[in-house]
Order: sequence, then structure tokens, then C-alpha cells
Amino acid sequence: MDKSTQIHNLLLDLYADIDHPAILWQLAVLAAALLAAWALNSALKKRMPETEGAWKLGMGGVTRVVFPLVALLVVLAGKSVLKRWDADHVNLLNVAVPLFSSLALIRLAVYILRHAFAPSGWISTSERFIAGAVWAGLALHLTGFLPELTAALDEIGFQLGKQRITLLMVLAGLLSVAATMLVALWLGRTLESRVMRAERLDMNLRVVLAKLIRALLILAGVLIALPAVGIDLTVLSVFGGALGVGLGFGLQKIASNYVSGFIILLDHSIHLDDVITVDNRFGTVSRLTTRYMVLKSADGTEAIIPNETLISTIVVNHSYSDRRMRLALPVQVSYRSDLERAMALMQEAAVAHPRVLAEPQPKAYLKGFADSGIDLELGVWINDPEAGQINLRSDLNLAIWHAFRNEGIEIPYPQREVRIIGEEGK
Repeated sequence: MDKSTQIHNLLLDLYADIDHPAILWQLAVLAAALLAAWALNSALKKRMPETEGAWKLGMGGVTRVVFPLVALLVVLAGKSVLKRWDADHVNLLNVAVPLFSSLALIRLAVYILRHAFAPSGWISTSERFIAGAVWAGLALHLTGFLPELTAALDEIGFQLGKQRITLLMVLAGLLSVAATMLVALWLGRTLESRVMRAERLDMNLRVVLAKLIRALLILAGVLIALPAVGIDLTVLSVFGGALGVGLGFGLQKIASNYVSGFIILLDHSIHLDDVITVDNRFGTVSRLTTRYMVLKSADGTEAIIPNETLISTIVVNHSYSDRRMRLALPVQVSYRSDLERAMALMQEAAVAHPRVLAEPQPKAYLKGFADSGIDLELGVWINDPEAGQINLRSDLNLAIWHAFRNEGIEIPYPQREVRIIGEEGK
């Protein structure tokens, strides 16, 4: 006699015990088991220390099985006590034992698979739902309700061409697709990590290969999962036509962003960690995907720029072929100042700064003669534009200010002489 037959017989005995007074005691034991399991599980989560590594993984597995195992132990203890009074009327507890034990095994198995596969964040957030869905299916199978439920779901459906689509087929298809997606994402993550470690390949080419591998694996998973549950792939032609119309009208921007993303990745115009200016935004490329680029500025803000913008507008790449970048600092001195000494002090302030390159060397220039003073300019070169410009400008301007004050060089400010005509005759 298999396990499901035994559970089915237990259910028949349980139906016969509904009117017996012992059912109240069994319900009390079951309620006490659930209450004790919940209390102990809550106390354990509150007192669990912060750990890392293998110890954290082990404690995570313990928290998954505490609730069903404690409930199982209380049910077994209550069952042994009630059997001394009436050994023939503990069928409710007999049904609860395999359900609690299977819940512990399923929750532990899903937790292990989550860390073994680790495809993406949605598995972590959906772990409890996945374990509950698997346990509910197993519980229906053990209690003998699954055949009746599947028969009822198979009766609900509609005709789509020559193919009959039922609710059972849709649910089975979703389950099959979810399982194949899990495997596809795991394979994609494994292959992606290997591709990203291939240092001989260009970084952009590695990103493109990783995205293509994941997309092809997901497509292959769908094509394998749907026929496995009896869904004809020709049915998808209707949805494919609708998708094509949608791309032609409402989704053309999204499609354009994806195509632009692959163009950018393949033509090597923008790389990760490049310093660029686009749409009046300056920053470092922190992430590059097939749909958008993340530009991180010096103040920590991140701008998400669609790839179509990078294709259709002018992008200034400050580190495209050379990471060196020239900065110009304007300075004005009075006409009474020693120009040669002022220009020498500006160059000395630049040479003393650690971010300024020695080659090309800093140099001061006389730009012109203005109304209030003489315009000078200090030109310096740096090779770390991602570190910011305003902090370097501030340091150099402050150093020039102190040097000018020590040498008595005047930085002028606008002066105006006002003459009042007609006052002498009054």
C-alpha cells in the first residue's frame, strides 16, 4: 500500500471521527502545536545573532524548519497521550504528521535550491510562496483531492483554433515555464560569470555575450516548457502578431532603446567607468545595459539615460581614447601687478597639487586686457576626471589666492567713477 493510499484511508477514518468527542481534543492539540511553533519561531528570529558565511547559511536553514518541526513534535506528543485514552480516534493527528513533515522537507529543499541556483533576487523574495505552492500541491496529492481538482480545472477552458486551452493547461504551462526559467536563469548566471571572467575579450563584448546567452536560454526554456504540457507553439503566432503590432506603435521606443543598447555595446563607443557628458550631465558610467545607461555624478546622484539618447545626441567622452583631461582656471590681476611673478606663482600652485600631471606641465597664459585688469589662465592636465573637477578647482584657486596675498599681487574688482554734470552752476 503506497503512501497516498494510506493517507486516503486516514481521511476516511477522519470523516468517521467528525462526530466523536475525541475530535475536540485533537483540534486542541493541533492548535497548541501551531501556537507553540509560532511562538518558538518568533523568539528564535528575534534572538538570532548577525552572522556571515556558512554559519549564516546554516542558521537560515534552521529558521525554515523550526515551525513545522516544532508543530510535528507537539502533534506526536499529543498523539501519544490521546492514544492511551482512545487509540482508535487520533486520525486528525495522523493526517497532520505527514503534512508537517513534508512542509519541513519542502521548505528546507527550496532554501537549499535557492542558494544553489541563486539566479536572481526574485527567487529570494518568492521563496516562501514557492515552498507554500509546492507543499499545497503535495498536500492535495496526499489527501486525494488532487485528481478531483485537476478534473475540475480541465473542464474550464475555451477553444482557440484547433487547440483547446483549459485552465489546467495554463496552470501547468506556468509551472513548467517557471521551472524551466529557474534552470535557464541558473545556467545563464553560470555562463555569464565565466564570460565576464574572460579577460581576453573586450568588456562590451562580454556584456553583449552575457545578455544574448541569457535571452537565448530563456527563449529555449519557453519553447521546451510549452510543448511539454501540450500547448501547440503555433498558437503563439497570434500573440506574436499582436506583439509585432505593439512594437510598431506603442513599443517602438522600447525596441529602439534595446537596439541602440546592442549598437553601443558592439561599437565600443562607451565603456564602463568612462567619464562622459551627455544631455548636460557629467559623470562616470557605472552601469551599461541593453536598455539604459546609469551615469553617476560626483555628488552621488545617478541618472538613468535611455540608450536611444546616446545614439541620437552628442556625447562627450572624456576618456574615449585618453583619460587625460585639461582644465582651465581663469584668474585676473590688476595692471599694477608683476605679471611674470603672478604667472610663476600660478604654475607653482599647480605643480604642488598631487592630481596635476607633470607632463604635459602646467602653464599660465596671458589671455587679454580687460577693463578691470589683466586676464590670465592656468591650464593643467589630470588623468582622473572621475574624481571630480570642482574640488581641484577649489584647491588651486585657494593656493593661488594665498600666494598672491603673500606676494602682494592684487586681484582687482570692478571700479566705477561717477561724475555729476551740471552741479557747478547751481
